[in-house]
Amino acid sequence: MKLEICANSYQSAVNAQEAGAHRIELCSELSVGGVTPSFGLIKQVIEDLSIPVFVLIRPRSGHFCYSDAEFEVIKRDIQICKDLGVQGIVSGVLNEDNSIDIQRTQQLVTLSKPMQFTFHRAFDCVPNPKEALEALINLGIDRVLTSGQQPKAIEGIELLKELNHQAESRIKILVGSGINAQNANAFKKAGFKEIHASASKIINNDASVFFGNTPQTISDVKNIQDILKSIQ
Repeated sequence: MKLEICANSYQSAVNAQEAGAHRIELCSELSVGGVTPSFGLIKQVIEDLSIPVFVLIRPRSGHFCYSDAEFEVIKRDIQICKDLGVQGIVSGVLNEDNSIDIQRTQQLVTLSKPMQFTFHRAFDCVPNPKEALEALINLGIDRVLTSGQQPKAIEGIELLKELNHQAESRIKILVGSGINAQNANAFKKAGFKEIHASASKIINNDASVFFGNTPQTISDVKNIQDILKSIQ
């Protein structure tokens, strides 16, 4: 079983590699579900890490239905990642009714080649996940990150197992949200091949009158190693 670490900073990415993670998803601002990291961060991580780096392409927090201008930003960021030698893109677009925006997602998949493409947890918003999974398969997407449409993946494990059975070998189901050393092996036993976790700890909880009180977190070597031990 492979472990992908959602790394929210350069140090988180380094910690993930040091701990033995198989891949990272690089992003910024996990407190809002992650947004596109900076050009400088992507470049430095690509240069310094040897494990595969996938990059989250999400221009802002909030819903996944984007304006024309936002969609252009997404495409520009994907091209930058391609030019930098990134191995994979994590993105996706929905319509106003939360169904998959087939046309726009197809554009992103085509633009991303030869990089791998993961459809992110926008999938957990879709009204018909089994229908949506077939749409993603038809689009040639490599994997879908999902919690089984529940706040935590362990709560969505029944739907996840149904989706994994439906997927067969046509698309990978990457299980994420609330994965830790205590529950990771449950997904291995259920037949999943990949899991996704931030494995983070709080390193600064200072509140600021100017910048709010969002804790600063970092992916933790020990937490990652504990997850890896649980799925050996």
